[in-house]
Amino acid sequence: MTEGRSTYQQLQNDLRKVIQAAPKGTKLPSEPDLAKDLGVSRATLREAMRTFESQGLLKRHQGLGTFVVGPTQVIDTGLEALESIETQAKRSGLDVIMGDHHIEHIEAAPEHAEKLNLSHGDSLIKISRVILTNGSPAAFLIDIFPEGLINQSTLYEQFSGSLLDLMLETGKPSLAMSKTEISAVQAPGDVSKALHIQRGDTLLLLNGLLFDKDGIPIDISYSYFLPGYFRLHIIRKIGGVKAS
Repeated sequence: MTEGRSTYQQLQNDLRKVIQAAPKGTKLPSEPDLAKDLGVSRATLREAMRTFESQGLLKRHQGLGTFVVGPTQVIDTGLEALESIETQAKRSGLDVIMGDHHIEHIEAAPEHAEKLNLSHGDSLIKISRVILTNGSPAAFLIDIFPEGLINQSTLYEQFSGSLLDLMLETGKPSLAMSKTEISAVQAPGDVSKALHIQRGDTLLLLNGLLFDKDGIPIDISYSYFLPGYFRLHIIRKIGGVKAS
C-alpha cells in the first residue's frame, strides 16, 4: 500500500468515526476546519466526503453546509451463527432488498476447484448482487457453487437475495457448517462500482466456505459490507475458566 493510499484510508476511518458519532441532522464543521482537524487537504477531504455522500451518510446543502443523514439504523448482529442479511435485518427492524444482480454460468478457476473439490473447468454458477437498505447500497454479495446444486427453475424463480435462505427453505441441500475468514480489504473495481464508492475504499469482507451434512464443500461466498451499515460482534468464552 502506498503512503498516499494509507493516508486516505486513515482519513476515511477518521471521517467515518465522526459520522457515526454524530446524531442524524448534525451539521459537520466547515471544510477548512474539518480538514485542519483531520490533518488533510481540503481536496482530499472532499474526495472522502463524496464516498460517504454516495453511501447516503452525508448530504450537502449549497450555502448551508454538510449534514449527517444516516444510516438511522444499523444491522447489529453476532457472528456465532450463520444467518442471511435479510434475517439479521428483520431482527433489527430494517428493510433490505436485492438490487442489481447477475446469475452467470462459469468454469471453475483453479482456486474455486480446489476449495470445492472439483476439477479445473467444471461448471459453476456465480451469483452477484447488491443489497440495499433505504434505497442505498449496503453490501455486495457473491456466491459460487456447482451447477446442479440447486434446481434451475427454483434458482431463477425464487431467489430473492439470499442463497442461504433459499437452501434452508427448500431443504436442499442439507447444511452443516460454514468456515469463514474475516478481513478488512480495499474495494476491488467491480465491487466499488456496484456500491457507488471509490475504488480502494475500506470494506469488511467475510469469505465463507459452506459445507453440507456430509462434510462436502458446496458454496464459496464473498460478502463485502460497508462498515457504516453493520455492527458485527462475537461472543467469546474466557479461556482457562472452569465452569462452576
